[in-house]
Amino acid sequence: MSAEKMDELLSIIGPELTRQNTNYRSAIEPKQRLAVGLRYLASGDSLISLAFSYRLGHTTVMNSVHMVCAAIEKLMMQSFLPRPTADSWKEVAQRFWEKWNFPNCLGALDGKHIVIQAPPLSGSQYFNYKKTFSIVLLALVDAEYRFRCIQVGDLGRTSDGGVYAGYDLGREIENNTLHVPPSTSLPGAAHLGDVPHVMVGDAAFLLKPYLMRPYPGQNLIHRKRIFNYRLSRARMVVENAFGILASRWRIFHRRINLHPKNVDTLVVAACILHNSLLAPSENVQLLEEAAELGRCMAPVRNMGRNRASREACAVRESFATFFTSPEGSVSWQDRMV
Repeated sequence: MSAEKMDELLSIIGPELTRQNTNYRSAIEPKQRLAVGLRYLASGDSLISLAFSYRLGHTTVMNSVHMVCAAIEKLMMQSFLPRPTADSWKEVAQRFWEKWNFPNCLGALDGKHIVIQAPPLSGSQYFNYKKTFSIVLLALVDAEYRFRCIQVGDLGRTSDGGVYAGYDLGREIENNTLHVPPSTSLPGAAHLGDVPHVMVGDAAFLLKPYLMRPYPGQNLIHRKRIFNYRLSRARMVVENAFGILASRWRIFHRRINLHPKNVDTLVVAACILHNSLLAPSENVQLLEEAAELGRCMAPVRNMGRNRASREACAVRESFATFFTSPEGSVSWQDRMV
């Protein structure tokens, strides 16, 4: 983070970090509280280590981290993680087609386990299949690795599909209350009819008319393997976004020893900072390296089957047909499958 960015951040959340001086002590300056909070996110150091580094009390450091994260969530949510609109959905879909060759795409959906210290008396609620304790971050990411919608705080034992089942995003899309653009024809393929706008996910999610997952099985025909590759290539952006998030904020590489409610706020704040800092001019090399991986990524491993509606299967078939047609194919896809 540059000094200019930090000053800009301080100008936004500084009033929330200001405390009144007393006759017994002078309050910690907002700039120092911000520095402590960002240092905790960026370094992954323990609160006790930061207390020694800044010559502050352990409780002061802990309160500073909580205050900074809460202020970022309160004051910057509407600017950097707003509720999607019809225009923003269209912009996301256009960028996915231009950059990742997947039309009518609203974003890539996936979950990330945030490792935490096991809360007292929580039993196995936070215990996940990776043998750690965690909460789940479910995110919808656009073509530029920005978070568009996030859901934080579900128990670690819940699968990605289970988290999504209780997520407002899917219900609002299904009920048509999220301003999703209407179905439209794929580029240059009006003969396939109108196709709805969809999200792309891995095999952990159920197939829906608005959520595409790979074809299951190993011995697939060429058309289905092409679809799986193209879907995996588009879905890769959410994996890259999680990688960029964890690389910038190293706290996600260690076990977070905070109360789960405070971890929820911390994760939301980190996602907002991720969006605010992810400017192409500052991340050209990182974004180019991530984009280059799209040509070399192996097909996703398929998991079990699920019963999908005929409508959802028909939408997936339309995409599969489009990707093998002259209008929708790309020059390197046959080599990748």
